[in-house]
Amino acid sequence: MLTGPEVRLAVSLDAEEEGLFAGRYAHRDPPVANTACLARLAPLMALPLRLTLFCAYSVFDNPRARADLGAFLDKFRDGVEIGAHLHHWNTPPLPVDPPAFAADVSTAGIPENVLAAKLANLLAAAGDFCGERPASFRMGRWDIRRTHWPLLARAGIACDASVRPLHGPLRGPDHFAAPAGPYRIPAAGTSIFEVPLTVTPLFRFLPRLLERLPARAPGNPALLARATLNKWGALALLPVHHPLWLMQHVTRLFVARGGTVLSLTWHSSEMMPGGAPRMSDAAAVDGLLHKIYRYIQWVYKNFSARACTMRELAAEMGPCVAEMAAPAGDWTSG
Repeated sequence: MLTGPEVRLAVSLDAEEEGLFAGRYAHRDPPVANTACLARLAPLMALPLRLTLFCAYSVFDNPRARADLGAFLDKFRDGVEIGAHLHHWNTPPLPVDPPAFAADVSTAGIPENVLAAKLANLLAAAGDFCGERPASFRMGRWDIRRTHWPLLARAGIACDASVRPLHGPLRGPDHFAAPAGPYRIPAAGTSIFEVPLTVTPLFRFLPRLLERLPARAPGNPALLARATLNKWGALALLPVHHPLWLMQHVTRLFVARGGTVLSLTWHSSEMMPGGAPRMSDAAAVDGLLHKIYRYIQWVYKNFSARACTMRELAAEMGPCVAEMAAPAGDWTSG
């Protein structure tokens, strides 16, 4: 019997090429051997779980990765949504003779027409694989900017999961003031349903305090405090980075403060030994997957929880949540 507060569990995985946290991604023909590790999700799917796989162009473009993804969908198709994940540094169109791109390259300097073409190619590749264009999207590196929302809306994206609240704005986008739960973003005559990553301040007053402090100059301590809050005063549901007990603690805080959607995520390369710095060997990967399994079990035990894909969450909650625009910040339109 379900007990405790009612919550929705939105679990997602970024399926992408190797190179995560290594400093550089391959610009052309990136390796995608990590997609073989999708099979390791079977115990999670049996909990049961409904999963959104945000797949990069590199996965759709590689025959072996397509086969791995297809084999996973053959077993769990009814519980999996395929979304689109834009890694602009290796999604065509590409320069004829490009230099190696740093992994932290920003979308800020990419012309709008080029980014729109990359998005179109990604969605076309996804449609070729799935038989339909995906409705859900995540920008690589959480690098969504306020100018991107009309591009997504015109491309037919109905649901996004690119916003990371309490994050920024020194070198990346400014998502600091983003809501903790789902909301709608007005764009190009329609709206996009946003499912932000679950990020919880350890002390509720911290975000409000930091927002009130003046932070104009780049070297201002208040600006630095905002930009680094995720390192000292807030925690995101990123299971690679935190122990189980701490994920449970901040989940209790989040729900006690009125949170109703738990959005957590990790990467396909974090399920491959050696695929990420914290995942140096098979034991580390086993530990990560066991932690995620135990966390989801704990959520089901302590809350009236129901798992949803991003598309399902948008259909259920989209008509009920507020549409939000703001004069500043990249988490919505102006």
